[in-house]
Amino acid sequence: MTRRSIGRVVAAAAVMILTLLSAPAVTPVAAADGCPDVEVVFARGTGEPVGPGGPGQAFFDSLTSQLPGKSVNLYPVNYPSTSDYVNSAHAGADDATAHVQGTVANCPNTKIVLGGYSQGAGVMDMTSHRLSPQAASHVAAVALFGNPQSSYAKSLSDSQIPAIDASYSPKTIDICLPNDNICAEGGSIIAHLGYVPDATNQAATFVAAKLR
Repeated sequence: MTRRSIGRVVAAAAVMILTLLSAPAVTPVAAADGCPDVEVVFARGTGEPVGPGGPGQAFFDSLTSQLPGKSVNLYPVNYPSTSDYVNSAHAGADDATAHVQGTVANCPNTKIVLGGYSQGAGVMDMTSHRLSPQAASHVAAVALFGNPQSSYAKSLSDSQIPAIDASYSPKTIDICLPNDNICAEGGSIIAHLGYVPDATNQAATFVAAKLR
């Protein structure tokens, strides 16, 4: 079996587990009429149902609970999230970039939060390199979970998903659980499925502090 075939098998197993563990993709919005105080742009992981995905929804719910009195909107990035990692992630970065640019143009006072899980974190890595400095100045915080930067993950994407642009580092929380083979060397895919609720709550607390 080739390395790419193994990658497809592992990805398929992850999809099955995520489908079993994920709650239905419901996207509640705590936003006032017009422009919200905060726009959360979140990209789901490979194979998760359309919407923000399990970690994305958990992160959003935790964040809104820590921002009483603020209107917060959730935009799930519209992209395939398939195991065709390169093309899928590029499509996600295109959509996320366009949405951020539209938000900056139409709601200049809205603070933007970028977030992603697994392949979705890679989408945000790509997005960080596409946004202009002016658009990037509207991004208040970034939350990444299981960012696909391990040697194994890079082999699946032909090393075409870069690390997040260094200029975002001060406002980024990038959480990698021990033994998660997508963001760390070694380990297994099982660890990659454990970001809810502790990691999502930790990230929400970090992001909320950037928004106050």
